[in-house]
Amino acid sequence: MNDNLIIGVAKRTGILSLIIIGAILIFFKNPKPIILGYIFGTLISIISLKLIGNTIHEAVKRPPRQATSYAVFHYMLRFIIYAVVLIIAAKADYLNFFATAVGLTMVKNTIVLFTIFNKKLE
Repeated sequence: MNDNLIIGVAKRTGILSLIIIGAILIFFKNPKPIILGYIFGTLISIISLKLIGNTIHEAVKRPPRQATSYAVFHYMLRFIIYAVVLIIAAKADYLNFFATAVGLTMVKNTIVLFTIFNKKLE
């Protein structure tokens, strides 16, 4: 995966997140747990994008059988990270669980949004 593409998606995700945080500040009475959960989920989502890029970069260097096991291992590792993040969000009083879950989808949402409007992501 191209590092410029990852950086471009991360920047656009950050900009879109700032807009969403502004809306949260306007529409919610107690926005702090919602914003903290959302930021937590979004940061993990961006880190996961970088991990996906690293996994693809390393997997293409390996023979097919090793590449498959390498990719599956890292896929499961990302799933475990998502599970830990959601468990932390569920247990912590200062994080909103649903906002964290939405934050975890923000990279995907950003890519879909910019694809719909035909904006180049690089």
